[in-house]
Amino acid sequence: MTPALLEIANQVALYGAPTFLIFLRIGAVIFVLPVFGEMLLPVRIKLAGALAFTMVVAPVMLPDLLNDPAFDRPYILLGLAEVLTGLALGLALRFFLMALQIAATISAQSTSLSQLLGGSSVDPQPAIGFVLLLAALALAAELGLHVQITSMFIRSYSLIGVGVPIGGENLAGWAVKAVAGTFSFAFTLAAPFVLVSLLYNLALGVINRAMPQLMVAFVGAPAITLGALVLLALTAPLILTVWADLFQDRIRSPFSVR
Repeated sequence: MTPALLEIANQVALYGAPTFLIFLRIGAVIFVLPVFGEMLLPVRIKLAGALAFTMVVAPVMLPDLLNDPAFDRPYILLGLAEVLTGLALGLALRFFLMALQIAATISAQSTSLSQLLGGSSVDPQPAIGFVLLLAALALAAELGLHVQITSMFIRSYSLIGVGVPIGGENLAGWAVKAVAGTFSFAFTLAAPFVLVSLLYNLALGVINRAMPQLMVAFVGAPAITLGALVLLALTAPLILTVWADLFQDRIRSPFSVR
């Protein structure tokens, strides 16, 4: 019995620290990851997801990590670097989901649909955002997000080694470009609604100029609402398809900025 316990203790001493560092990186990613890191999920579910991903990734990465010279450094520094790396990876994907939310907000404010269903989710957002967000999360999960994320975790060690701190200048430059790309992509997705809103307001201005006595707002408000709902039904499949394709590209290359 004693030799078996000694063998277990030796295995824990050998593999415990590298496995914990893998858990720190994965746990930080899960904290902000779309689908697995949503605020609607209890913390216990997120923790279980982080442990499950760690159990899958650890056997693949442990042979390489055990020979990594980075383990000569203090473990507290290695842990902080891994958490920062995980947050950067998670935010790279979270920004892409935020682009969809920003696009929905722009669309809703342009077409008078901002308060159609009220606040139905944890994050304050318009009705279009709530519909598109849930549809995007369901689509991502249906496309095998857990498999793609596992592959991303394994590839991330070739991008940023264990315990390698991300430089503040590099991180700041990437963050600025990522935020700019997020808003650019969001406006691209919302472009049909912005164009319809522009045409609606131009038409409303012409009619009001030609017939000042007509209360065009009473006629125009229901028209723009109906038109926006029809446009949402027509464009939502295309928006979600484009978003899903680019989201998968972002998973394969999390630090790319387009």
